[in-house]
Amino acid sequence: MPATDQQLTIPVGDGTVSAAYGRPGKPSPHAPTVVVAHGAGAGMEHPFLLGFTDALNVLGLATLRFNFPYREAGRKFPDRPPVAIATWRAVMDAAANQAALRGDTGPLVACGKSFGGRMASMAVAAGMPAAGLVYLGYPLHPPGKPDKLRDEHLYGLATPMLFLQGTRDTFATPHILEDVVSRIGRNAVLQWVEGEDHSFAVAGHKRPAGEVGASLAVPVAGFISSLE
Repeated sequence: MPATDQQLTIPVGDGTVSAAYGRPGKPSPHAPTVVVAHGAGAGMEHPFLLGFTDALNVLGLATLRFNFPYREAGRKFPDRPPVAIATWRAVMDAAANQAALRGDTGPLVACGKSFGGRMASMAVAAGMPAAGLVYLGYPLHPPGKPDKLRDEHLYGLATPMLFLQGTRDTFATPHILEDVVSRIGRNAVLQWVEGEDHSFAVAGHKRPAGEVGASLAVPVAGFISSLE
C-alpha cells in the first residue's frame, strides 16, 4: 500500500509552500528520500505526481513533493530561477530533516517533472547538495526551437543524473539530447521511454495520469539503488 502523506508547510523567503511527505511503513534498508517537483503547468497534487510518489513508496522509498511559490499563490507563470532555486534548497533541507528524524540514511535525491527537474539541476549547479538528479522529461529546448538549448549549466555537474525521456517528447530532439548527455559524461544516464511524449502519454493509448506516473517509478528506483 502507498504511504499516508504527512502534510507539511515549509518556509521559503517571506512565505511558505505546501509539501507532502510519504514514507512506507516498511522502508527499505537505509531508505532513500526522493524530493519531487511539479512541472510548470500543474501543482504537487496532480495525479501524475501522486501516482509516481505512491509507486515509489510501495517500492520502499520515502518521498516529499512540494509546490513552488507561484503555484502556492495560484499564479500561472512559473517563478524565476532565483526563487525556484531558493525553494529547492529549503525543501531539500526539510526533506533531510524528515529523514534524520526517522533514521533514514539513504541518499537524498532531487527529482522533477520538466520545469521542476530543470530548476533542480540549476539549484545543484548553484551549490545545493543532492546525491542524485532525476529528470522526468527534461525540457532541453522549447518545442520546435532546438537552437534554444537549456544545457549550459549541466556540463559542470558531477552529480549522478538520470534523464528519463519519451521518444516523442517535443521538448528534447533525440539526437540533440543524446549529444548533450554524452558531453556531460559518465555520471549522466539517458533512458528512453518508447513512443511517449513530454507527458509520457502514448498516442492512441489513453491511460490515467496516475498510472502514467506510476509506470516511471521502477526505472527511477533502479537508478537510485545504484547510488547507495
